[in-house]
Amino acid sequence: MSRARLLVAPALGGGLVRELERIGGRPAERAAADAEPGGGPYLYVGAALPDRLRRPDLLWFHSVNAGTDPLLAAGPWPAGALLTRTVGRMGERIAQYVLAWILAECQRVPEFTAQHSRSQWRRLPSELAAGQTALVYGVGRVGGTVAALLRGCGIRTVGVARTARTGPPPPGFDRVIGADEDGEALRDARWVVTALPLTGATAGFFGAERFAALRGASFVNVGRGATVDLAALEAALRGGSVRRAVLDVLPAEPASPGDPVWALPRTVVTSHSAGITADEDVVADFAACWEAVAAGRRPELAVDVERGY
Repeated sequence: MSRARLLVAPALGGGLVRELERIGGRPAERAAADAEPGGGPYLYVGAALPDRLRRPDLLWFHSVNAGTDPLLAAGPWPAGALLTRTVGRMGERIAQYVLAWILAECQRVPEFTAQHSRSQWRRLPSELAAGQTALVYGVGRVGGTVAALLRGCGIRTVGVARTARTGPPPPGFDRVIGADEDGEALRDARWVVTALPLTGATAGFFGAERFAALRGASFVNVGRGATVDLAALEAALRGGSVRRAVLDVLPAEPASPGDPVWALPRTVVTSHSAGITADEDVVADFAACWEAVAAGRRPELAVDVERGY
């Protein structure tokens, strides 16, 4: 790594690039998608990895985004190349997003907004969030941060992990169950929040069976759009097993004006904006990864390219 060149995506801002140079202790080279990387090993920082840079001499790619499934789906990952990602304070942003929509629902914000547009005065009862249950799919950094904020408001938090776990639950959760034992928890949930990554195991994870198990829960997706079968969600919304839906992510983005998702009943789409990473997030996480690599450790933000997260 000491002799590796630092390549950066053309889209990165000058201030961010200067910080990357400071951390790496070497000048950065902007690498266009159609440019050859030149000789010698290199590391690359950007949102996507151009095909021309998917080479054996790539040592490390640091993604400026949290989700890395598009990177892994774009082609074979160079053997032995480290892949790390940026999370930063995204978990906090997403947690506030989820809490905002939950409290808006409890305070009947959609109904009052509609009444205002009609100049209508009608009292509506509110709902207490405390004492109710949120089922949070994904118990990693993002899911755990979401759960902790909800739990601070008195909401009971049940985490759903890939497999069942023994011992005390992770911070933020009252308990954690495995994905294959979520039937009863789905029936008891008032809110279902998913922060799942997209992998072979999670594609279409929320389908007709899981939506049919709900008893009027509201559904919030801050993970990956392709984990949800939108036709099954629409059927559940129209049938009443899902009360409302908030979708920050979709299977295909951006949604065109004519996309059927805009017509889903009692649904809000928020254009993949819940947890946008900022330059300071990239700087902090790249620095932490650099420190780990320099010390011969595997960075905490390293991605298992076989699992996809």
